[in-house]
Amino acid sequence: MNDQHVKFITEAIEMAAENVKNGNGGPFGALIVKDGKVIGRGVNRVTSTNDPTAHAEVVAIRDACNNVDHFKLEGAVIYASCEPCPMCLSAVYWARISAIYYAADNTDASKAGFDDSFIYKEIPLPHEKRAIPITHVHTEIADKPFETWVKMEQRIDY
Repeated sequence: MNDQHVKFITEAIEMAAENVKNGNGGPFGALIVKDGKVIGRGVNRVTSTNDPTAHAEVVAIRDACNNVDHFKLEGAVIYASCEPCPMCLSAVYWARISAIYYAADNTDASKAGFDDSFIYKEIPLPHEKRAIPITHVHTEIADKPFETWVKMEQRIDY
């Protein structure tokens, strides 16, 4: 592990600890770095914004995308104070971030009351076996938005 990785992980950890001290949210921090420069920062803001999606990684992705004026972060890496949860991991993939570096792992988070294992267990289950009911409602126009999308000449693919 090179010094740059340690520097950015340390900063993410310090951001997370400071966030707890300030009472703004959970003990999580994240940085997005491209070409050695920080392009996005985020700390957990779930409780201060009443937004269950305001995890540090998602906040950092939003900040980075805003700063680079694009929704793709190819070539960037994320440094997180903790292993990303399933939602954040998905956001990292959607943002096309190239690598993830993290400090604490999901078992460390679980010990502090942040247990994502139930989500990982739910994902492979058939819909009818999941804790939250998922019901497919078939309609004749279900594909209409996709058909409109495919026909649109000026669409921005992602």
